[in-house]
Amino acid sequence: MSGRHLGHPSVPAAAIRLYGRRVMLRPMAPADWPHWAEVRQRNDRWLTPWEPLRPANLLDPTRDREAFVSRCSARDRDRQMGLAYGFGLFVGNDFAGEVNLNGVARGALQSGTVGYWIDEAKAGHRYVAEAVVVLIRFAFEQLHLHRLEICIVPRNRNSRRVMEVLGIREEGVALRFLEINGTWEDHVRYGITAEEWNDRREELAAAWL
Repeated sequence: MSGRHLGHPSVPAAAIRLYGRRVMLRPMAPADWPHWAEVRQRNDRWLTPWEPLRPANLLDPTRDREAFVSRCSARDRDRQMGLAYGFGLFVGNDFAGEVNLNGVARGALQSGTVGYWIDEAKAGHRYVAEAVVVLIRFAFEQLHLHRLEICIVPRNRNSRRVMEVLGIREEGVALRFLEINGTWEDHVRYGITAEEWNDRREELAAAWL
């Protein structure tokens, strides 16, 4: 199934499948909760330093199934409205993480922001790099966006390594850009445009798709 991508943002989430050589991306569904919760709970210390604090008044979807179902519904609504596209990352039949396209803006911007995380047990195999290329292709070739941005805390070497492996252009540092684990953190900003994708498509597809 190398290089295939099926589905479109206007069709039901269950029909969307995006493929690389080894990974498959699809929207998360309520039935995924046991696997998602197990991976998230097991990776709490691995992930918490790089994520915003969860509001205290919200139920924890890693421990409350209905909270996870609500999360899936919210992401389906965002996809239907063209605001964001969230995907589970699967290696074979195993849930391994998530890759998301958030903050989609149309009009003069035509842009979005990419975020990702992976199960520590599956880190080091460049699954995230492959999944990011799959998502980039989806964003430029199916959503017809013009620019994507990836913003990473400078000391998060694992996430920055993904950008280095893919050769994504570094644009500079945004000071105190996002709240991460209760602190306003600087972020290194990386960007890729549709023109850059067109120039590098064959190279990236040959390596990852």
